[in-house]
Amino acid sequence: MSDERGAKSANIFDVARLAGVSHQTVSRVLNDLPNVRPATRARVEQAITQLRYSPSPAARALVTRRTRTIGLVTPGSADFGPTSIAMHFTVAARAERYSVDTVTSPDPDPASVRSAVETLLRQRVDAIVLVVTDVGVLEVVRGLDLSVPLVAAAATQRRHPHLVSIDQYRGARSAVRHLAELGHSRILHVAGPPRNPDALERVRGWRDELAARRLVAEEPRNGDWSAASGYELGRELDLGSGTAVFVGNDHMAIGLLSALRGRGLSVPEDISVVGFDDVPEAPYLMPPLTTVRQDFRALGELMMQKVLLAVEEPESLTEDTPIATHLIVRESARALG
Repeated sequence: MSDERGAKSANIFDVARLAGVSHQTVSRVLNDLPNVRPATRARVEQAITQLRYSPSPAARALVTRRTRTIGLVTPGSADFGPTSIAMHFTVAARAERYSVDTVTSPDPDPASVRSAVETLLRQRVDAIVLVVTDVGVLEVVRGLDLSVPLVAAAATQRRHPHLVSIDQYRGARSAVRHLAELGHSRILHVAGPPRNPDALERVRGWRDELAARRLVAEEPRNGDWSAASGYELGRELDLGSGTAVFVGNDHMAIGLLSALRGRGLSVPEDISVVGFDDVPEAPYLMPPLTTVRQDFRALGELMMQKVLLAVEEPESLTEDTPIATHLIVRESARALG
């Protein structure tokens, strides 16, 4: 009896483990797609038979109506993070032989995003993917009841099976920890837009790391991710020798560095600066920028894996641990003497 119950509960992951392949390969065999070696196909089919696996009726019904097209909703900006996520997701989708229809939402608010989703649904896409840049959209995502799966890239404390993210919170804490360990006790924060989920998680990480070290968190100043906003804030900040600044992204840090030079302040001799993103220009700035690297390629691949699971095995969707960041130490922060 126990074997029978086990067979009935087998899912695509069980088949993949038994056959020694990825769940994507199992999906290709189930849907009779090419690019599967005969020996691999035979192993998968044997595992399916052994486990008496049968895809859910809902997933099977969806397969027959597939267009192999995914709808992607991106924000109406050229910011490094969202554009990198969209690019790497598109590459991952193409590797799985899906095409991507992209709709740009001119405003990041819930109404604009909902309109973009409706546009894509009319095009009969197999799934919807959102790159979220406004916290209000998160509630829309949780409340949407769509005829196709939806996956969103968004940083948030509240995890959800349809959300994937990079760990902005721990990334911010690592940046502040680095500055504190260099001896800085006054660590300011130039944050991103106040309704942006990534910016909010970085602010939370900054505050919590300061609190853990019993350091004062002065009110953060908000920019808009651009170098221009970093420059303007850099001209206004109340800075003294030995102050450190954790900047919410590298482009604002670039503007900040320029403003500090204009004020006659040297980095890192007078002011230490740490950014976030690790943009391609970061190693070539003067000084080279210490920053927090995000793995956008891993995020794009995870988003596509989540889409495939949502289509093939919706009952198998689970909450994912946010992708780890990495502190990249260069020359823009120094130890206090």
